[in-house]
Amino acid sequence: MRLAAFPSIAMLLFPSRLLRKSSAKMVPMKIWTWKRENLPSVSHALRTAIAATISALIARLIQMPEAYWAAIATLVVMQSTLGATLAISIERIVATAVGASVGAVEANYFRSNIIVFAIAVFLLGLLSIPFRLEKTAYRYASITLAIIVLIPRSAPAWAVALHRFTEVSVGIIVALVIVAFWPEHHDITPVAKTD
Repeated sequence: MRLAAFPSIAMLLFPSRLLRKSSAKMVPMKIWTWKRENLPSVSHALRTAIAATISALIARLIQMPEAYWAAIATLVVMQSTLGATLAISIERIVATAVGASVGAVEANYFRSNIIVFAIAVFLLGLLSIPFRLEKTAYRYASITLAIIVLIPRSAPAWAVALHRFTEVSVGIIVALVIVAFWPEHHDITPVAKTD
């Protein structure tokens, strides 16, 4: 058995070598790709840390039972520009509302029945079509549903759903405010290419 017959395994075992794909071609391995403009800056890292902390503090001040979801929501939607943050924020709020609503109905009437859970996740996919929610938002809605339905709680399902929606909304609003009032300035200095 030749190792070249399994290039993905061979690339993992021997990342620094060039692997022979055929007798005539050599294929270099590329571990991951990145673009300089997508790397976090010191300003972006500081802005994100401050925004996530403010979100958690506000959620605690308004006595949300799972305040950490506010910080998580902030971390999910923090982008470098207001336009990018706004677009993902609207989609995230709608997805959370849809997931929380379906989760509350399911948890209220069916408890944590795994078959009904599977049907609800499928239903969220179908609901994503008329709401124009992309796959990422569908994933957020499904995660919200799973958190409401699969984590045992003593509180009523509608209260859990409302808390989840509020926590996420606090996080998103804080992210929007931080990005609006503290815009990130990009260094547009060209990178010298070496040949």
